[in-house]
Amino acid sequence: MKRLLLFVLLMQSGLAFAQLHKPVKWSYLSKKINEHEAEVYLKATIQNGWHIYSMRVSGGPIPTSFRFNPSKAYGLVGKVMEPTPLAKYDKVVKKNLAFFEREVVFKQRIKLLKPKVVVSGVLEFMVCSDKSCLPAEELAFKIPVS
Repeated sequence: MKRLLLFVLLMQSGLAFAQLHKPVKWSYLSKKINEHEAEVYLKATIQNGWHIYSMRVSGGPIPTSFRFNPSKAYGLVGKVMEPTPLAKYDKVVKKNLAFFEREVVFKQRIKLLKPKVVVSGVLEFMVCSDKSCLPAEELAFKIPVS
C-alpha cells in the first residue's frame, strides 16, 4: 500500500513538473478571404514570465520558424507575417533580442487551388524565461480551410 501511495505521489509530481515546463500552447485558425485565397493563423499563448523569439532572431536563441508541406491543394502567398516584437538587450549573447510575451499570432496567406484544403507543416520555437530556456521544440500542425 505504501508503495502504491508513493507511486501515485511521484506520478502527480511528475505531471505537475511537465505542466510547468510546457509554457506555450499553440492554436490554429483559418479564414477564407475569397474564393481563391485564405489566411491561416498560428497563435502562441505564452504563460507569464516566459517568451518565445521572433522569426528574425539570429546568432543566439532559436527563432520561431514555420515549414509548410508542399501541396497541390494550395500555394503560399508571400512569407509568414509576425507582429512587431518586443526587444531587450540580453547580457548572455550581448545583443538585442526580439521576442513575444503572453500571446502572438503569426499569419500566412495561401492561394486555394482546391475547394477544401488542409494546410500542414511543422513549426519550431524556443521558450525562455529570465532564468532558463527550454530546448527548442518542433510541433506538427494541420489547419483545415473550407
